[in-house]
Amino acid sequence: MTSIPVADSGRVASSGWQALVQRYPLITFFTLANGISWLAWVPYILSLDGFGVLHFRYPDLLMGNQLTAILPGAYLGPLTAAFTVTAVTEGREGLRRWRKRLFQFRAGVPWYAFALLAVPVAVLLGTLAVTDGEGFRAPSLMVLAVYVPMLVLQFFTTGLAEEPGWRDFALSRLQQRHQPMIATFVLGTLWIIWHLPLFLTPWGGPDVTAETLVRFAVMAMEMSFLITLVYNKGRQSLPLVMLLHCSINNFQTVAFSEFFPDGGEELLWGPVLGLGVLSLVVIVVTRGRLGYTGGVGKGKSGVPSAGTVQP
Repeated sequence: MTSIPVADSGRVASSGWQALVQRYPLITFFTLANGISWLAWVPYILSLDGFGVLHFRYPDLLMGNQLTAILPGAYLGPLTAAFTVTAVTEGREGLRRWRKRLFQFRAGVPWYAFALLAVPVAVLLGTLAVTDGEGFRAPSLMVLAVYVPMLVLQFFTTGLAEEPGWRDFALSRLQQRHQPMIATFVLGTLWIIWHLPLFLTPWGGPDVTAETLVRFAVMAMEMSFLITLVYNKGRQSLPLVMLLHCSINNFQTVAFSEFFPDGGEELLWGPVLGLGVLSLVVIVVTRGRLGYTGGVGKGKSGVPSAGTVQP
């Protein structure tokens, strides 16, 4: 039997792995994004904050222990997956384009206004409809003073951790292969699945039920359709998408309880109603195109071509 030199063997293995990634870039991305994040979250799930198997707690910092326990896994998963697959399929030039889009602010002013205001207004209107306006209160000046700094914090944590992977990498490629509605539904479903282990931690709330999971899944899907619209109409501006993503998180965390301090189970369905109506309006007005004007199907390299999305 003829032996294979070590160098040649390594080259064959490397070539085979790269060929697999190039052939299945999206599957590779989703596998890496979920696998890396979930692995990083296992200690949190098993800690005293979760199942109590490991006898330690994550330290609190600003927003409880989410920054110390959840953010590392959120950063490592989607970002590492997008970086790895882009490097293999597009090389240094692809990575350069990917980094450049992180600083692409060329969307029109109305879309920044939409990203900042549409979600809070929809959530408020939906909750007012559910509660018939009962229990509504004007927020304090302290809430207004905290709102913007917390939005900036969310932008550089949640937004930066997730959107360069989910939307900038995955959505653009999915829309090259499927109609925008299908691409958004597929990505929204995978985005929901990525979050599921967090419901085994305090992130999911004190009493996680099937209703909790359903409510989260519906809201995440509604947000996916809104994000797709902003991504397409905003000339693929990643900061704009990050801003919209952070808008829902920040409003729910900082301001929602100030507008409705009395609480109540029915309040939790208000944001679902408001975002659902807004998403439906977006789908109807755009006739399901969600602002996308490019063609459907792979290019020669299987990588989304530039300039397929117009404002």
